[in-house]
Amino acid sequence: MAEFNLKMMKKLLIFIFLLLISFVSWGQKIALLKYHGGGDWYSNPTSLPNLIAFCNKNLSTNIDKEPAAVEVGSADIFQYPFVHMTGHGNVVFSDDEAKNLRLYLISGGFLHIDDNYGLNPFVRKQMKVVFPELEFVELPYNHPIFHQKYDFPRGLPKIHEHDAKPPQAFGLIWEGRLVCLFTYECDLGDGWEDAIVHGDSDATRTKALQMGANIIQYVFTAH
Repeated sequence: MAEFNLKMMKKLLIFIFLLLISFVSWGQKIALLKYHGGGDWYSNPTSLPNLIAFCNKNLSTNIDKEPAAVEVGSADIFQYPFVHMTGHGNVVFSDDEAKNLRLYLISGGFLHIDDNYGLNPFVRKQMKVVFPELEFVELPYNHPIFHQKYDFPRGLPKIHEHDAKPPQAFGLIWEGRLVCLFTYECDLGDGWEDAIVHGDSDATRTKALQMGANIIQYVFTAH
């Protein structure tokens, strides 16, 4: 137990150090979460690079144009203030992975989960392992994440239609801080992809990228 706590403390100190550097320089690298269970964590390969390019141009950020891929249980996760998760299928976290992700999030990290259709039941179950004491709550339209650089008075934009449901944004709140955003029935990541991938209109892709930029700005400043 003592050895485990020492490892966790080292991870926490590394994260705080790197986070302070990012706030000072406004330069940072973000990551895509690599998980086990058979789900396609690697779907939407052009989405994060496009979101990064959009943010660097329109928010004057200085995010590395190449996102990293980081495993749930890796100490490397503490290098990234923003981690994005997507996919269509099963998700499984080991006990150690769940503990690592929990420490990352309560230490100041942020996880954005974007349901690419089919992820919902699996990710809810696994995030309950990470935070057994928390429940996902729907974010109201007046939440700051919808009112950063771009204003979304009705919450998430609808990018792709699946089950004729409205887009919803759910959050896990730890001690008053939003640590995990779960975007459901929205498909933001699809909207961030190259236009040729899904054939979305420029207007639809712009809305998706603007909402993504709001999330990044919220994490890097208001968060």
